[in-house]
Amino acid sequence: MSMQASEIEHMIKKALPDAEIQITDLAGDGDHYSARVVSETFRGLSRVRQHQLVYAALGGQMGGALHALALETAAPETA
Repeated sequence: MSMQASEIEHMIKKALPDAEIQITDLAGDGDHYSARVVSETFRGLSRVRQHQLVYAALGGQMGGALHALALETAAPETA
C-alpha cells in the first residue's frame, strides 16, 4: 500500500491551487517522501498551521498509504 508522487501532488494542488510543489521519493518505496510546498496561502501562518493545511489536503493518507512525509513549507518570496 503506497502512493505515487503524482497522487500526493494532485491532492495538495486540489487544496492549494497556487502551490509550487517538489516531491522526492526518499527510499524509492512509495512510502517515504519529502515535499517542499510554496503557497501564498501560507503567508502569515505559523509553520505548524502550514503543515496542518498540507496534511489536511492529504485527506488522512498519512500513516496509511503514505507512511512518512518530510515537509517543508513556505510563502513565496517577494521581490
